[in-house]
Amino acid sequence: MKKFDPMKIDEKLTQIKFELNNHESDFMSPYATVSGQGFRKFQDKHVDSGYRQTFSLDVDRILHSLAYTRYIDKTQVFYLIQNDHITHRILHVQLVSKVSRTIGRFLGLNEDLIEAIALGHDIGHTPFGHDGERFLSEHCKANGIGDFHHNVQSVQFLDKVERKGKGWNLCLQTLDGILCHDGEIHNQQLKPNRDKSFDILQNEIDLKKNTSNVKLVPMTLEGCVVRMGDTISYIGRDLEDAIRLNIIKREDIPQKAASVLGNTNGTIVYRLVTDVIRNSYQKKTIAFSSDVSNALKHLKQFNFENIYQNPKIKKHSQKIKDLFADLFRRYLDDIKKENHQSVIFTNFLEDMAPEYMNVHSSAEIVRDFIAGMTDRYFLSQFPVEMRPKNIEFD
Repeated sequence: MKKFDPMKIDEKLTQIKFELNNHESDFMSPYATVSGQGFRKFQDKHVDSGYRQTFSLDVDRILHSLAYTRYIDKTQVFYLIQNDHITHRILHVQLVSKVSRTIGRFLGLNEDLIEAIALGHDIGHTPFGHDGERFLSEHCKANGIGDFHHNVQSVQFLDKVERKGKGWNLCLQTLDGILCHDGEIHNQQLKPNRDKSFDILQNEIDLKKNTSNVKLVPMTLEGCVVRMGDTISYIGRDLEDAIRLNIIKREDIPQKAASVLGNTNGTIVYRLVTDVIRNSYQKKTIAFSSDVSNALKHLKQFNFENIYQNPKIKKHSQKIKDLFADLFRRYLDDIKKENHQSVIFTNFLEDMAPEYMNVHSSAEIVRDFIAGMTDRYFLSQFPVEMRPKNIEFD
């Protein structure tokens, strides 16, 4: 039997990587971000000596991050509800990845970069979804560290908190797409702002913290696709969840939107994806047609008024808000008193690298710890009698 030489196999794998990189230039769109364009803040031996392509390595690093595992118990829209068929954050990011890669495939874009951005885009979300984000932001501002935004926090986790404060050294294009996803902002068309650097990325992060309504644009078409894919993935899914919980009825969906997009999640996703592909093919922009864009905007407004702001799902919002305030004060006090028995030391700061400890204030440390919690872990920090009960719908 012929014996394989490991060194020759490694050489062959490296050769295949270079062939794959070269092949991208032949079959991808001229507007795509090829793997050879990916660049990192620091030289990385795993990139230089490994056989994985640049953005594929980013996907692996995000998948293996501790923050990614916590997606499993983070709210998407509906919290404190016992229903196994309601969307959680982990399913949402997988849907964004699939929808966005489908679009990217037909547009000839880099699916590895799309997947990396999609899987990482919500990794900074707080427990209890956008309500938790808003509650945490109040305490961040009060303590002088700026507004809290989950997209900024996603970059913070992956770049500054993971690996005990060393970060994952992801590519600029990946971090930029994560920062700029802003799925709540409605755009008919997105054109990449390609001229970016790590310094510009940091400037945009600082600007976002201090100017909440600043509008950021991704530097790649792949980032623009994920931003559109985020909306496509949640808009119909949230409708289905709300119908399942008897918050709305299917016939409540406005005809102005349903006549163009349909009134089921499957139809809505198909029509939105198809429209984006048709209107972006061989172009430097990612866009919806005007009719579809208007229908989508109308549907987003309907969801906002009838689902996201519906008092039926806000029964315990004040209670959750009070718990955020209690937790933020408690952990700040623990750091001030150097209470090393506190979970912020035992479960977060223990063995944290100097790269993190030397550049983060007490308030920033508390922000990072709370933002990383799952819903269940957050509630476990309080006695049972202080925790809100599950919401039940008629």
